[in-house]
Amino acid sequence: MQHELAFLHTSPVHVAGFEALVQEMAPGLKVHHQVAPSLLASAQQLGAAHTTVVKDVESAMQEAAASGARLVVCTCSSIGGVAEHMSVHTGFQTARIDRAMADYAVILGPRILLVAALETTLLPTTELLMESAHALGKPVSISNLLVSDAWAYFLQGDSDAYLQAISTAVRNQMHKHAADIDVIVLAQASMAAAALALADVGKQVLSSPRLGVARAISFLQQG
Repeated sequence: MQHELAFLHTSPVHVAGFEALVQEMAPGLKVHHQVAPSLLASAQQLGAAHTTVVKDVESAMQEAAASGARLVVCTCSSIGGVAEHMSVHTGFQTARIDRAMADYAVILGPRILLVAALETTLLPTTELLMESAHALGKPVSISNLLVSDAWAYFLQGDSDAYLQAISTAVRNQMHKHAADIDVIVLAQASMAAAALALADVGKQVLSSPRLGVARAISFLQQG
């Protein structure tokens, strides 16, 4: 079966959500989902820029593209930059799910609260936001909020506790520093549902899945 779009995930929990988003926006579009949890584990242990990690990410992206996809989107923010900037990708385009979110955050800025549950996500997402700021010609100020106790809940499969931990941390930060924040960025795709829970905090809360899928579909339609 020929697929136009492929995703590279580092957790199987993302497959259903991304499939649903695609079918909502482009019913009938054939999608391939490549799942490689070891990539995130390696990035956490060695760093995303490590040659072994880069090689493995590029290999996984190539595997995803073997489904026939014209576009392969990496949904993991820790390795998104590596995936997007692959040195060799013949016959397909590469993208990271959070670039559309970063562009929108810069427009809504300039003061961005970047929220992550994994420390390895902070640097690549900060770099992404700075790239978007440079490309759009807009200044930004980024403050980090690492919700370090949340990730254990995600690994245990307790999504309610995971999202609650993130929402509580953001609310606490907003209570203290709301006047210094223009937009809140949830760095990891797994955090998307927390945006709904935080709809009442008075600032726009951005997550990557819907914005990223919309951009991917737009790319395919324009092609």
